[in-house]
Amino acid sequence: MKRNIIKTGLFMFALGAMTVSCTGDLDVTPIDPNLDTPENVLTSTEAYNQLLAKCYSALSVSSPDGDSGDPDIEGIDGGFGQYLRALFNLQELPTDECVIGWNDQTLKDLHGLQWTSSDVFVSACYSRVFYQISICNETMRRIDQSGSNDATMQQYRAEARALRALSYLHAIDLFGNVPFTDETSEVAGPNPQQMSRADLFAWLEKDLKECAEQLPANPEKYRCGKGMVYMMLAKLYLNAQVYIGQNKYQECAEYCQKIIGLGYKLESAADYYKMFCADNDQLLGIGHELIFSVYQDHTNTQAYGGTTYIINAMVGGKMSYADYGLGGNGWGGIRVTPQFVDKFESGDQRAKFFTTGQQKEIKDLSDFTNGYAFTKYTNLKANGAMIDGANSFPDTDFPMFRLGDVYLMLAECQVIGGVQCDGIARFNDIRTRAGVGEIAAPTKANILDERARELAWECHRRSDLVRFGLLTSGDYLWSHKGMNSNVGTPHGVDSKYNLFPLASSDVISNPNLTQNAGY
Repeated sequence: MKRNIIKTGLFMFALGAMTVSCTGDLDVTPIDPNLDTPENVLTSTEAYNQLLAKCYSALSVSSPDGDSGDPDIEGIDGGFGQYLRALFNLQELPTDECVIGWNDQTLKDLHGLQWTSSDVFVSACYSRVFYQISICNETMRRIDQSGSNDATMQQYRAEARALRALSYLHAIDLFGNVPFTDETSEVAGPNPQQMSRADLFAWLEKDLKECAEQLPANPEKYRCGKGMVYMMLAKLYLNAQVYIGQNKYQECAEYCQKIIGLGYKLESAADYYKMFCADNDQLLGIGHELIFSVYQDHTNTQAYGGTTYIINAMVGGKMSYADYGLGGNGWGGIRVTPQFVDKFESGDQRAKFFTTGQQKEIKDLSDFTNGYAFTKYTNLKANGAMIDGANSFPDTDFPMFRLGDVYLMLAECQVIGGVQCDGIARFNDIRTRAGVGEIAAPTKANILDERARELAWECHRRSDLVRFGLLTSGDYLWSHKGMNSNVGTPHGVDSKYNLFPLASSDVISNPNLTQNAGY
């Protein structure tokens, strides 16, 4: 199944009406305008399965033709615009968990917390999120037009709905008030209206609850199931104070308990790093910790994003690329701040730093040897063996959602939200697994620091810092915060950077949109 749902999506037909955009100027183009139209191809349940596969594969690749093909979205570099790479850049680079040394356009502005509404990396993520929403909408629309009430077809529809919700969850978190379309929106119709964050929260809450009822509790690997949807609801409620100004920790805890009730299990200390290696799909699903992963494969999902980006970019200096399962040289880009390193206690097995030839302090952001390398991910198998035919494109799936996060959300619900639950016990389960001592009465700061240690480079940190009021604060500083040069002192920044701007080109082309404050 691993290859089936992705590979069929990579070579799927044009999808005809995919030219519709969720936003005014994305100029989304068909995969291959020379292939048959949906009306002629969508003649069987299997064809709709292939249509759905595009919704999944779009999280993994930028083009249906591999790394050398034309990207799905015109005007955006296929590497920059790959979904997971764009998400990683916005969720990790502005934080205390990650720095990057490359001089690509405005990339350093992300860690400097000084981007603008025309920033190419912000626009890349914005465009990819709404492209994903558009293809999920189109898949649902085509299934509705088929008139089929077949159970399999309705499950396909629910999967597309869940994947759309994932992108709307990213949209509400990153961009706030956003253009909105769904499967009922007119294809190639008028510019979409802007939906407020509060209204999108309410819509997502309802949509996810309905979707959960239509999905299996124990889905096939890589497919959407109840656990994934429950996780999105828990995340929505966890950040409700940010999104709608209301505390929803009680609801968050309820959905965390629902996930645990499905039968997901925390991996042992011995198996912890197996979740970040080349055969980590063995730990995906009920009975294991990984709830939803984005598929990666060195043959079928060749793209310069996802774990290809993370693993290659983390290797440089005196590091041997073969030690991390790569078939070619690393890219020497991303490292961690000294403040992140200092969060780890002696004996913490999660402190996976490469220090030979590296200095802890970051004086020159452009020098890879400034800052420790962080080796959480690898393209080696769990037993240390290389993948057959290994190249620069890893087989390491990206862990979008896992149970360790659920445990830490429960801890936050109890410690900060005052919810009566077993969150502190779950918090200490995480610490015990990592090889450090329990904390009987964890504080708010303990919760945030534990999330950093446990969930580093899994695309949660910016959201966490915003929720704790620390992303832009002058009271919590890290190397190069608020600056992108080698001059000056880290400092707090304008609170507008708690939210990214809508792409300026989209605001210009769609008069229904109002830019986020301060941009």
